[in-house]
Amino acid sequence: MSNSLGRALRSLCGALLLLLTAALLAAPTAAARPRAAAPVPPATLTEVTGFGANPSNLQMYVYAPATVTTHPPVLVAVHWCGGSGPAMYSGTEYAQLADRYGFLIVYPSVTRSSKCFDVSSPQALRRGGGSDPVGVRSMIDWVTAAYAADTGRVYATGISSGAMMTNVLLGDYPDVFAAGSAFSGVPFGCFATTDGSEWNSACSGGTVIRTAQEWGDLVRAAYPGYTGPRPRMQVWHGTEDDVLRYPNFGEEIKQWTDVRGVGQTPATTDSPVPGWTRTRYGGTGDQAPVEAVSLQGVGHNLYAWGMAARVITFFGLDAAGPTPQPQPGGCRVTATTNAWNTGLTASVTLTNTGTTTVDGWQLGFTLPSGQTITNGWGAAYAPASGAVTATNATYNGTLAPGASVTIGYQANHSGNSAAPGAFTLNGGNCAAT
Repeated sequence: MSNSLGRALRSLCGALLLLLTAALLAAPTAAARPRAAAPVPPATLTEVTGFGANPSNLQMYVYAPATVTTHPPVLVAVHWCGGSGPAMYSGTEYAQLADRYGFLIVYPSVTRSSKCFDVSSPQALRRGGGSDPVGVRSMIDWVTAAYAADTGRVYATGISSGAMMTNVLLGDYPDVFAAGSAFSGVPFGCFATTDGSEWNSACSGGTVIRTAQEWGDLVRAAYPGYTGPRPRMQVWHGTEDDVLRYPNFGEEIKQWTDVRGVGQTPATTDSPVPGWTRTRYGGTGDQAPVEAVSLQGVGHNLYAWGMAARVITFFGLDAAGPTPQPQPGGCRVTATTNAWNTGLTASVTLTNTGTTTVDGWQLGFTLPSGQTITNGWGAAYAPASGAVTATNATYNGTLAPGASVTIGYQANHSGNSAAPGAFTLNGGNCAAT
């Protein structure tokens, strides 16, 4: 080999080595590359760690049904004071509804000693300010990456402290959430404190009263300069709430009608269940800009089975249509009573005589005059008298063709101790024996 050829080869090798070194230096290390989120096991509540910025050390739980829709919606379900993500999962029927409609659920869980969400601090009440809302936003980003979720269909619902956090999340992140539903909550900013306290007695007592614009300005100040669309809001409250007093219900309505730019005069008022007054603002349909449900004579713990289906309807998560349900004649009910002086117990057996599996059931019937349910098992009963709906428990909601479930209740009576004579299953008439 000539000296000139050897020098040329050495120069070429040196150039290649320099290029390779430069490429290696320019490439990010494995540790520096973002780690892609991986889906969680199906139909199993699963804790996810390392999901992103989490200044208040929240825990994240995810439920993904066995069949997830393409680009699925995301529901954030927020627990009450003293609760947890797993308690919210087991104490509500959102997971069962996710099984039916294919959406994802995130259950945030507080780790601070109070087990209450931060809806008071200045950090929590501004976009990106810190505390719990930042952690929840990180959870949404994680699940969106893992499932290519629809960022235009993210929703929040909560009970008590979770209801207050729902108000906060919609105020801080109007560009993230399409709608919210708050059970026994207070307006955004009502619980604000500056002394580190988590509790605001004036707000909880219902004495913080502002104009609609003042409430709306608090929401708008959480994200200054934002001019995009604002989430729709559904609020629920009991008239006898002794924890977060009933005036907060009216203040929430004032706030969100102002935020949405609709009038405070209801577009429609009705009573979907005896004792309920439902008002809708800015529209008359199931997805009105603001919907409010007042429950007469009900206290703070107003959430009951069956209400989640109404939340899902408000969000539009059932727009694809429910699982096929039995048509008239696809069910049979046998009901008997055992009575004494002024009381009775009833045993009700529901049989699916149709050809399709029932995934979630509501059994409707009318109690004879003078009867009032005082206790029940196997289902949630509402209201206690008149036209009653019994909604399945978590463990008995699925009925294969030919399968039966027996439920029961105890009731007072004023002389008529008969069993109901007619029943409907998810709106379809049943044969009664």
